[in-house]
Amino acid sequence: MKKKDVEFFEARLQEERARLVKELRYLDDTVLNKSLKDSSGDLSSYSFHMADQGTDSIEREKAFLAASAEGRNLIEVYEALRRLYTGDFGNCETCGDEIARKRLEAVPYTTLCLSCKQKEEKRAGRRGCAVPGSHHGG
Repeated sequence: MKKKDVEFFEARLQEERARLVKELRYLDDTVLNKSLKDSSGDLSSYSFHMADQGTDSIEREKAFLAASAEGRNLIEVYEALRRLYTGDFGNCETCGDEIARKRLEAVPYTTLCLSCKQKEEKRAGRRGCAVPGSHHGG
């Protein structure tokens, strides 16, 4: 990879890292570190109505899931930076082929070329059916 490309992807990964850190801080400040009492705005620890309490719980769970996904992406960004600095960036971890530049620009922390990613998703789709007796071999 040319020095110009390394600089481009380093900047792109640092940009993605900053975005993820900002998102995680926002989730942490607005939802994750607040109790149900704080998030509902009530003086008591109970919502005014059971439906409000359910909505509060669902919103907190969605925030936890989002934070978990963003945290995994942040780890992937750090791993991509490590690969960039060690010279392993841009090669598919499955087949070893070079990952297309457009794919790297779209998802700079990807570890798979498009072909291997599609194969992985196809395999995951077959395993995903857990209904006994289904036509997928469950």
